[in-house]
Amino acid sequence: MASAAAVASATDGSGETRVPIARGQSVLSFGIPQQEGNDVATSMNTFIPGGFSGWHSHPGTAVLVIKSGELTVYSEPVGVAGQGGGGECSVHKYTAGHAFIERPENEENAVNAGTVPTVFVITFFNVPHGGETRLDRANPGDCPG
Repeated sequence: MASAAAVASATDGSGETRVPIARGQSVLSFGIPQQEGNDVATSMNTFIPGGFSGWHSHPGTAVLVIKSGELTVYSEPVGVAGQGGGGECSVHKYTAGHAFIERPENEENAVNAGTVPTVFVITFFNVPHGGETRLDRANPGDCPG
């Protein structure tokens, strides 16, 4: 589900497999910001050891659940064009059984720094109908990921 639009200096991922599981158009708004008519999409992703997503964001909130392995997520606020996110880098390590949220106002790079494949399920909210779940971003330069 990589974006078809190129982003200058976008960082490509490596060692990642994405398998769409389901996608549906919302008919109502609900607790997570979700516009009527936009999509909710779910996929199962696998990162080989050393695999990474590349810097990206999402059009809406994304909820991730780690099934196996570990994932280190580097995150910072989306910056102004040509600028990083202001040096507000955060780094979090998640392991099997953890669930967490990626917010649309942040850009992330997820890395499998472990020795076994990482498998996780991710549900994307507020995706424009038929649109991309992932928005490629340039490396903000403020985070080591």
